[in-house]
Amino acid sequence: MNIPAWIWIATIGGLLLLLAIDLVIVDRKPHEVTIGEASRWVVFYVACAALFGLGIWLFSGGVHAGEFFAGYITEYSLSVDNLFIFLVIMSAFAVPPIHQHKVLLVGILLALILRGIFIAIGAAVIAQFSWIFYLFGVFLVYTAWKLSRSGIGGDDEEYEENRVTRWARKIFPVTDDYDGSKVFTKIDGKRFATPLFIVMVAIGSADLIFAVDSIPAIFGLTKEPFLVFTANAFALMGLRQLYFLLGGMLRQLHYLAVGLAVILGFIGVKMVLEALHTNSLPFINGGEPVPVPTVNIGMSLSVIIGVLVITAVASVIRARRINAAREEQPEPAAADNPR
Repeated sequence: MNIPAWIWIATIGGLLLLLAIDLVIVDRKPHEVTIGEASRWVVFYVACAALFGLGIWLFSGGVHAGEFFAGYITEYSLSVDNLFIFLVIMSAFAVPPIHQHKVLLVGILLALILRGIFIAIGAAVIAQFSWIFYLFGVFLVYTAWKLSRSGIGGDDEEYEENRVTRWARKIFPVTDDYDGSKVFTKIDGKRFATPLFIVMVAIGSADLIFAVDSIPAIFGLTKEPFLVFTANAFALMGLRQLYFLLGGMLRQLHYLAVGLAVILGFIGVKMVLEALHTNSLPFINGGEPVPVPTVNIGMSLSVIIGVLVITAVASVIRARRINAAREEQPEPAAADNPR
């Protein structure tokens, strides 16, 4: 897939334009984002991703379009894990609801820049060392096993600032209180960062940690850097609206960890099979390719969608049963008032 420089520039420009429109419309007057508003924006960003994928289909064929959609769905699904840490960060810093959208927008923009660098490095490594797929595959299988045991968001919801956030605190003195929607403020002529700035850094850097899992996963679906980047971009752009849409419903997605673990494990096995199919390591089959079956993008897309549908349906059924059981429990009898 040969992508001219002007297409890269036009694509990045279009993505930035979408973010600018979002920023102008939503943050023109800071407010708490409602479920209805978040729903419309989620539909809008999903539609934009679908149109982009359709464009790839028309100009580059169904295989590349399938790779984009498989990568986009996988990245969007894996990003749900990000929402848990976002909730923890917002709670830890007591971010006012009217400023949460701006925090997520800037934080995710920072995450997109960092992911772009990560993707460029990953593409260069893969082009130079094809055997890296063995390591990626094994890493994803291990991650799948770990995720299936710990669950989404982990067991401990206490937020601990990472090195990037602590580094930001050392460079910029931080005020104790928020100053409206200001990221920086002046006190007695001295420039200070507000907690809003630290939260943005925390969200952007936290996402990069999750990218350690998701970037190898999407490279297992497509080796095209353009598709890897755009799939990540569209997933991240719709993520903050998903944050407001799901909100407290996240904990009801009980089986999501299992579903994502299955997807990661599947992609990990797929990467190992492809590495064997194109093997060049001398200590494996004498440096010759191993005749093993490989998984095409159509099957990958079917497995990913199927697992997510089953996971979502199973989670909804479980949540309804729990709610029904709670409603059937008799209310405790009121204690008699002493005379």
